[in-house]
Formats: sequence, structure tokens, C-alpha cells
Amino acid sequence: MPGFQYFVAASLDGFIATADDNLDWLLQFDGFAGGKESYDAFMSDVGCIVMGGETYAWLREHEPDTWPYPGTPCWVFTHHELAAPTGTDITFVRGPVTEFAGDLKDAAAGRNVWVVGGGVLAAQFADAGLLDDLILSVIPVVLGSGKPLLPLARPTAPLELRSSRTMGRGIVELRYRLGGGA
Repeated sequence: MPGFQYFVAASLDGFIATADDNLDWLLQFDGFAGGKESYDAFMSDVGCIVMGGETYAWLREHEPDTWPYPGTPCWVFTHHELAAPTGTDITFVRGPVTEFAGDLKDAAAGRNVWVVGGGVLAAQFADAGLLDDLILSVIPVVLGSGKPLLPLARPTAPLELRSSRTMGRGIVELRYRLGGGA
């Protein structure tokens, strides 16, 4: 059944970026065995993307001449005035994630909604009981500090491990079901 999925990579110690949003530690792993296949299979079931304003700004800064999700509706939760690249289907919204959950599912048209991130936005979905799946690629790097994977307001119930697999360069992909949300 389609749902809200947080597909993300994190360091071994649970950070998705450094404190200053640097991803060099992750980008050094581009092209690892199994990564493209995992991403392509995941994206084949995605009908809508949702992200926070900081993630959107990072993408625009680092990929200014291209939009990585052409043809897929994208919603950006932000408190800032931002512009969308020409020809993209991007909606900017403000407010609690619960207010837009139905619209996101409608935009996904029977497919999954990818909660790209950051961690704070994904935690809002989890805290609201909306996050169904966590698909985590654990990257064999220790950052020591940074932006947490899922900074929740409270602990979750035990997650159900659906699958795990080792991919190239020591990366482990873990697929968890949150049991109808956190």
C-alpha cells in the first residue's frame, strides 16, 4: 500500500549532514555497487516528493542548472520565499505536515510519497504518525556531530526490520516499517 517513505543516507553515528550542510563525506561514495539499482527501484514507486526548504536550497545551490526530479510533483515546506525552476511541478507550502498529508497523497496518484528530508521534516511526519517506512543507507563514516537522521519529539515504538543488504564499499541498506507511524 502506498505511503510516506523516508529514503535517506546517514553516517554510522546517525547524521545526514554536517552541521553546515556539507555532504562531501557522502558524495565520496557516489557510484557504489548496488546504489543506483536501489535508488532506481525506489524511485519507480514514487509519485510525489516532499522536502524542507533547506534541502531545496541545497539542491538549487549544488545543481543550479538542473532539477533532479523532472516530471515528479514536489512540495517544499518552507518559511522563505523561494522560486521554482522553469518547467518544474513544485509547490511551496507553510504549516503543519498534517495539513497537507491528503494533498501529498493525492499528488502521488496511488504511489509513494518520498520524504526527502531533512531530518527535521521527516521527524514531523513521524511525530504525526504519518511516516510509514524508513529506508536507510548506513554509510561507513563517523561524523561525530551534524544534522540528526530523525530528531523526534519522543521515542518510537520498535521498528519492524523488513530487509537488509550489504552493498558496495561497506554500505548497508536497512528497510524498516514504522508500524503506521512513530
